Amino acid sequence: MLLSHGGEPSPTGGPVARWSVEQVLALAPDDASRKAGTRLGAAGPWTGTGRDATGGVVWGLCRGSGSTPYRTVVDTTGPAYSCSCPSRKFPCKHALGLLLLRASDAAAFRPGEPADWASAWIEGRRGRAAERARASSGGDTARRPADPAAARKRAERRAERVTDGARELEQRLADLLRGGLAATDRSGYGLWEETAARMVDAQAPGLASRVRELGAITGSGPGWPVRLLEECGLLHLLDTAWLGRERLPEPLAATVRTRVGLPMSAEGAPVRDHWLVLAQYDTPDGKIVTRRIWLYGRDSGRTALLLSFGAAGRSPAQALPVGATVDAELTPYPGGGQLRAELGEQFGVTAPAGPPPGIAAADAPAAYGTALTEDPWLDGCPVTLRDVIPVPSKDGWQVADAHADSALPIAPAALSRPGLWKLVALSGGGPVTVFGEIGHRGFDPFAAWDPGEREEDGRTTGGAVVQLV
Repeated sequence: MLLSHGGEPSPTGGPVARWSVEQVLALAPDDASRKAGTRLGAAGPWTGTGRDATGGVVWGLCRGSGSTPYRTVVDTTGPAYSCSCPSRKFPCKHALGLLLLRASDAAAFRPGEPADWASAWIEGRRGRAAERARASSGGDTARRPADPAAARKRAERRAERVTDGARELEQRLADLLRGGLAATDRSGYGLWEETAARMVDAQAPGLASRVRELGAITGSGPGWPVRLLEECGLLHLLDTAWLGRERLPEPLAATVRTRVGLPMSAEGAPVRDHWLVLAQYDTPDGKIVTRRIWLYGRDSGRTALLLSFGAAGRSPAQALPVGATVDAELTPYPGGGQLRAELGEQFGVTAPAGPPPGIAAADAPAAYGTALTEDPWLDGCPVTLRDVIPVPSKDGWQVADAHADSALPIAPAALSRPGLWKLVALSGGGPVTVFGEIGHRGFDPFAAWDPGEREEDGRTTGGAVVQLV
């Protein structure tokens, strides 16, 4: 791993919270890296370890198979990693091992001046951060296109192509319904792939993705025609929304542009807050890997989503320790109900805190319904459920309210993940606080908090966070 640029180095000189083992392991790009990093999390292979005065930067030499040890340095305020090993994973097993050693044995890292090789990397990061700060001090000039008129014409030409594609898709949907949905089982997947290719040609990747999802529904089990009809209805709604976007309120119009697949940039006013890292997980999406990081603002009460992408076998570079609280600015993306944001300047990482305020299980469907009014194509919305107990049900599992007669089914996607059994073990039959997404398929748990101490009123105070995905 030659170099990975993470977030901005912290400009503050205050102490930085030390990560836990669970937080470090959550940064691993895959299971193989997690296992290899765990083997390097002891003092045996390490020499020359140290840290700066704040504890935010750590470094060390790791003995490998060759005669020259690997030089590893990590800035946890980014986070960012540098290692002289040839790995293309971020973070590599040596960076994970160094952080695991720091989590389990703080005495192994004496404060002091970094070695020359570590100092060069640290100063380079600080210099690049200063250059970016100077470049952005003049406002949004750097984000504006060199030729606004040419950019506007390109956008207009693309919108025309998308409009032609949406009209063609409407005709194909009409033909599909006229011939009967049951007949699509005999047509095979080629029908859907050919239609999706037409949407790609129209520069509408969002429409193409939804068409491919229709092809996956056909013949997928009992009741598939009903599910296919529902998804066709949502696709028709997106088509008609695009064709009539001039009559929509701007937040909804921005959501339609995003759903169709037009590129959007973070343009809102930056929001500085102490952001609690709720969950981080990767999902394959064709030839790329999408990393989702969920955050909760302690002061603003806002929930935000960071997206980053990796390709060609490389994991996304952006990573934050689950359970930590990051003092940072986030710039939101446009759109009604859009939670996506862009991580801006970071001012430090503080000590882990408890879970965000939660809602009762009975209130979760209403929260999803409200989100649908702003984005009708939303599969799920983030919620934190307080005092729920995972219990088996007739068709799988559910989370039941510990203080009321209500429960939510756990989504089918979560039933096959090991995280379900982590949740059951963590609960031990008692109430826990769980963060996840509520949608039309049920509740998908992403993280849970150790019950901690029980208060006088019977409620619990959350302890350490446990990643479930």
